[in-house]
Amino acid sequence: MKSGASLLVFRRYLQEFAYMCSVPVLILFSVEASNINDNFDISWGTVKLLNNGQTAELTIDQMSGSGFQSKEEYLFGSTSMRIKLISGNSAGTVTSYYMSSQVSSHDELDFEFLGNLPGNPYILQTNVFASGVGNREQRLNLWFDPTVDFHNYSILWNHQQIVFWVDSIPIRAFKNNEAAGVPYPNRRPMRIIATLWNGEDWATDGGTVKIDWSDAPFIASYQSFEVDACSGASESSSPCANDWWDQSEFQSLNEQQLSKLDWVRKNYMIYDYCHDKSGRFSATPAECALNP
Repeated sequence: MKSGASLLVFRRYLQEFAYMCSVPVLILFSVEASNINDNFDISWGTVKLLNNGQTAELTIDQMSGSGFQSKEEYLFGSTSMRIKLISGNSAGTVTSYYMSSQVSSHDELDFEFLGNLPGNPYILQTNVFASGVGNREQRLNLWFDPTVDFHNYSILWNHQQIVFWVDSIPIRAFKNNEAAGVPYPNRRPMRIIATLWNGEDWATDGGTVKIDWSDAPFIASYQSFEVDACSGASESSSPCANDWWDQSEFQSLNEQQLSKLDWVRKNYMIYDYCHDKSGRFSATPAECALNP
């Protein structure tokens, strides 16, 4: 069963795929952003809705952070949100947009934005949890100032791969390598969650830089939510089979997309768990040799 939210993301991904392949494609869909108020519940803290529910502001002060989560759960598909991060001194704060199954041995797909001191770049951390196993962090510096304007952050999730995108540029791909013994999120529906919270014990310079509460309240803004996904409420053993995200062109990145991914890694990646030298892994995780 398809999600009841506006089905918008197929156009975005088809446009991106066509652009990167330099192939013209006729699109016959109209696009209109989904209302955050209609698709999410406030889960904690102070969340201010603006523009008739099209924009949500999360706040954090010394008393509490804040967050909202989707009313529905989803199993495969695509979701995106435009986000403008905290300006000025954001050190110690963590702004997030992610999917999580919220059960024991949970699955989770994370965008986490780690605040920093003025003049230092925001760090974007992604992570993938499968069957309760995470520790798959990758970190990169963004190639733009994410506090000046809204930028689009999206996740494509199908049976074969998970791709994280920033403004139509793939920044990470995690393949389904269950055949090699690597867990893959494909059984537990996930909610879409946004939070702003206190991460000063680890987020900035390993926790050495704390939040300056004299600058509070801190505000991060979210808008233009889009989702095209299977509803987790479907009773079918193969919900939403043969949808656009499972078509062959979305099963792997093409050459142009791989080139963009390589550009991000060479120029902006500052940490990859696959190349960790701290000794946290007794051996390099198996998927590191299998993912693009």
